[in-house]
Amino acid sequence: MKITFYGHASLGIEVGGKHIIVDPFITGNPQASAIDINTLKADYILLTHAHGDHVLDVEAIAKNTDAVIVSNAEITSYYATLGFKAHPMNHGGSWKFDFGKVKYVNAIHSSSFPNGSYGGNPGGFVIEGEHKNIYIAGDTALSMDMKLIPMRTKLDLAILPIGNNFTMDVEDAIIASDFLECDKILGYHFDTFGYIEINHDEAIRKFFDKGKDLMLLKIGESIEL
Repeated sequence: MKITFYGHASLGIEVGGKHIIVDPFITGNPQASAIDINTLKADYILLTHAHGDHVLDVEAIAKNTDAVIVSNAEITSYYATLGFKAHPMNHGGSWKFDFGKVKYVNAIHSSSFPNGSYGGNPGGFVIEGEHKNIYIAGDTALSMDMKLIPMRTKLDLAILPIGNNFTMDVEDAIIASDFLECDKILGYHFDTFGYIEINHDEAIRKFFDKGKDLMLLKIGESIEL
């Protein structure tokens, strides 16, 4: 399983011979100007919620790739009416795709499209594929619901927002990693704009002091599990 960071909360995942794009907000992020969305491969686009900083490039990528959009029922219905392929899910439900199993789990946030359309309830994803399991939290506050995830799935990596103001901060993300029983963390949703700028060295140190590994990738950088 290969995971590439495209800035903000945007990810590329290669698993089971398939390409997945998560929450594509790339063309609107000056820090990600080196990423050309026209070159991205996508069999699936996973969306945690409908905010503009998570769905900006969905239509362009879906048109280029014919990808299937996977999200909650409201978001997938929105895109289906525009003619895109979609697979609806809802909280607690899972589905076995051709790359692995995906479960849609709770997140505490809000969700509406930039045009004001209702985006349903926000969520996150647990992905099990190639004998590796990851949790993509989406935009969320710290939640006791996170304790439920390791009761079903042993995680190899948790991808958590750490920018504060709109989501968890670093300290809450450390607690989240305890709840998730996962000490390998990929941080995201930070530094894109002033509200969520962080001190990288301090964040890494705080995780290290708790015996945990926080990775902060550069845009375009990848890791393999």
